[in-house]
Amino acid sequence: MTEEIIVAGWMDYEPGDRDRMLDHLVVLGHRTREAEPGCLDYAMTADPGDERRIRVYERWASQEALDEHFATPHIKEFRAAVGGLTRVGVSLTAHTVAASRPMR
Repeated sequence: MTEEIIVAGWMDYEPGDRDRMLDHLVVLGHRTREAEPGCLDYAMTADPGDERRIRVYERWASQEALDEHFATPHIKEFRAAVGGLTRVGVSLTAHTVAASRPMR
């Protein structure tokens, strides 16, 4: 059985750079969800309480799917496009999912 991977956390950017980064992340999210069957969810959102923070949530079918994500052309294009933006903090953690159940 392949175990799912959840990546969760946050990234902080200079206030002027956060919105520019979010614009790029919207495009990246669409491309990732459309082109990568191993991507089960991919969401980067502005934290309404912090003008610097972007909240990160990714769900992958496997570690292999996540590893393949980093080798895609759209990730390379994304990294080139955001190279000039200033990230001032980051806390991301990959979680291996042992079991899941619906919430009621």
